[in-house]
Amino acid sequence: MSVKSWGEVALHTLLVFLLFSAIFPLTFSAANQPRNPKKRNPLASDSSSAVFQVEGNVYPLGHYTVSLNIGYPPKLYDFDIDSGSDLTWVQCDAPCKGCTKPPDQLYKPNNNLVQCDEELCAGIHVSKERQCSAPSDQCNYEVEYADQGSSLGVLVRDHITLRYTNGSVVRPRIAFGCGYDQKYSGPNSAPSTAGVLGLGRGSASFLSQLHALGLIRNFVGHCLSVQGGGFLFFGDDLIPSSGVVWIPMLASSLEKHYSIGPAKLLFDGKDTSVKDLELIFDSGSSYTYLNSKAYQAVVDRVTNDLKRQKLERATDDPSLPICWKGTKPFKSLSDVKSYFKPLAFSFQKAKNSQLQLPPESYLIVTKHGNACLGILDGTEVGLENLNIIGDISLQDKIVIYDNEKEKIGWVSTNCDWLKEL
Repeated sequence: MSVKSWGEVALHTLLVFLLFSAIFPLTFSAANQPRNPKKRNPLASDSSSAVFQVEGNVYPLGHYTVSLNIGYPPKLYDFDIDSGSDLTWVQCDAPCKGCTKPPDQLYKPNNNLVQCDEELCAGIHVSKERQCSAPSDQCNYEVEYADQGSSLGVLVRDHITLRYTNGSVVRPRIAFGCGYDQKYSGPNSAPSTAGVLGLGRGSASFLSQLHALGLIRNFVGHCLSVQGGGFLFFGDDLIPSSGVVWIPMLASSLEKHYSIGPAKLLFDGKDTSVKDLELIFDSGSSYTYLNSKAYQAVVDRVTNDLKRQKLERATDDPSLPICWKGTKPFKSLSDVKSYFKPLAFSFQKAKNSQLQLPPESYLIVTKHGNACLGILDGTEVGLENLNIIGDISLQDKIVIYDNEKEKIGWVSTNCDWLKEL
């Protein structure tokens, strides 16, 4: 899908508002309007939410992306959307390791470095002690990801174009990383994106900075289509007023992550005896990772249930660790979902509240025509006891991160509507 011009986006944002009014007639209620209008930036529009078109898929690309205009005059860059990290960074036009973008797609700093003595610089360091030889030194950063990937660079500040749902535009100055040393894990040497859009809870995240400037309320959400694409939104105008399952975020040591729990694992509506799971929502992860005990429970129950079906293990498919083949190649998820039972996470402190995972939320169909399990053993890849809910399990759900009331919500829906505009 090609990147659309801003004129097209302006039309789309207007249609977005009308379309959501039709889908969720109670969404735009008074209860969803800003509670503290006096604290808002005078540059902010009356409708303080912004929507971005998402592209990508779980398989075969392995990521969902948005495009942002940075600088003035603006230049377009594509970012992997990541609710599991804080820092936004883009590949830098500097001597660079791990950079695959051509020179005209790299970001070039222009006397806009963030200084080491700024509070925002402290926000990107684990230790509150900043190593500054002088207050005017540049703010260096290093961010490491759970999959052992990393980015090293310097913090800069530049204009980023933000278009509200009513069509008005602001260009706030936002701090982000200019990365010149990237490391990637997995079979691919580097992703095709220019960088990562950090949507986490830390003070340096894209969301937190927009909120601190008074431009949006402290909400971010996404809807990732199982068919590919979807949308990302900032602010609260697009939150359905009913039907959303809300679970409080955990006040744990992982305070910058979006984590909820404790949860029990269910298979086909039945208890698996796996409980007390803490779940981290991470849109930067293609697949879902469970600790060894929970992972083995899934594998055992799915495998035992399939004994009644005419499916065999496809040991020659390298796409994922566990795959199955039918009597003939599968063409889509609709061909395989009748063979598999649903999974769910039931929240132990919230009666009747579940995160439902139908087969299409934990399976992919590969180019070889096999069905593969998109839930992996997190302990085996170094995540220890962490449980990561990745893109595959977040598909076709509006997922909302409410940082004001510190809760996460979701509701199943069709995320394909933006393609039709």
